[in-house]
Amino acid sequence: MSIDLHWFLPTAGDGRGIVDNSNSSTSDPRTAGNRAPTLEYLTQVARAAEQSGFTGVLTPTGTHCEDAWLTTAALIPLTERLKFLVAFRPGVISPTLAAQMAASYQRLSGGRLLLNVVTGGDSQEQRSYGDWLTKDQRYARTAEFLQALRGTWGEAPFDFDGEHYKLVGATTSAPPNPVPPIYFGGSSAAALPVAAGHADVYLTWGEPPAQVAAKIAAVREHAERAGRTIRFGIRLHVITRDTSRQAWDVADTMLAGLDPTAVAEASARFARSESEGQRRMAALHGGSTASLEISPNLWAGVGLVRGGAGTALVGSHEEVADRIEEYHSLGLDEFVLSGYPHLEEAYWFGEGVRPILARRGLLAGERALIPA
Repeated sequence: MSIDLHWFLPTAGDGRGIVDNSNSSTSDPRTAGNRAPTLEYLTQVARAAEQSGFTGVLTPTGTHCEDAWLTTAALIPLTERLKFLVAFRPGVISPTLAAQMAASYQRLSGGRLLLNVVTGGDSQEQRSYGDWLTKDQRYARTAEFLQALRGTWGEAPFDFDGEHYKLVGATTSAPPNPVPPIYFGGSSAAALPVAAGHADVYLTWGEPPAQVAAKIAAVREHAERAGRTIRFGIRLHVITRDTSRQAWDVADTMLAGLDPTAVAEASARFARSESEGQRRMAALHGGSTASLEISPNLWAGVGLVRGGAGTALVGSHEEVADRIEEYHSLGLDEFVLSGYPHLEEAYWFGEGVRPILARRGLLAGERALIPA
């Protein structure tokens, strides 16, 4: 089984350090980091990802970044084959409108849309969108949303009568072709059945292999009970260089650039988080800068200040390829990667790690293209 590689579009800004604006109510996405997320810069990153052989790019959602739908739509004519994994929140848009937007996007892009459904793990941020449901209620609504979304993509007008949505005659001018796959993440007890029952790809953040294996087993068990099969993916940062020492020097430089006050504030914020995934990320380092290599080549330093995905694969190109192959052996087929800065790191990975994965036969149809 081959793997799919995706990159990340830094629509909240980019830089050489670990930048986190995702939990700041005062951050300005036009000035975040050292590089503002202008269309010019995001085009460079998207083209670098495309040139480096990534299938698609994840674009985040939230008040801290530019809108994912509009930003990626602007990049459609500026790229050729790159797909866009658009993150969006079901609680702030109707299923019928989302179905219409996705169908139009597929036609305008030539079928380059992937959908990342984000239920939302922070009630305070959700309330800024006008959403006052509890966490478990949000997951229940997401399940209804995905059922209604797929129904609206059908050939006939669709009726739906749920607790959160009531639709009569929901339809689009034409169904999307192809139907975009649904990516979904969440670590709580409320999240796993939703993923198993409605998602095409379950995404987890980069925990050590044993923890990832346990999570995959739990979701797969839910999916089997629902009579479904589901694919699995993982979200990780990467720092890959010609030698292991060079890569760890970059990680050490990033760590040295962190403000201890910011680390303490982030640790306190993560402790209050409603997100089970965020709590699991924070538990990997416990707010301490000591012993951050929590598994071979898996570094928890990013999560000291950054919300969301907080671990990075750090090492030589061979070592990073080894770790990807190890995760793949657990059942992970999709890897959503990123690195600081995203422009340069896309090339480091594309030129250093990707050829190794191809030689090992992990990239479909590419082994013969890469010399030994």
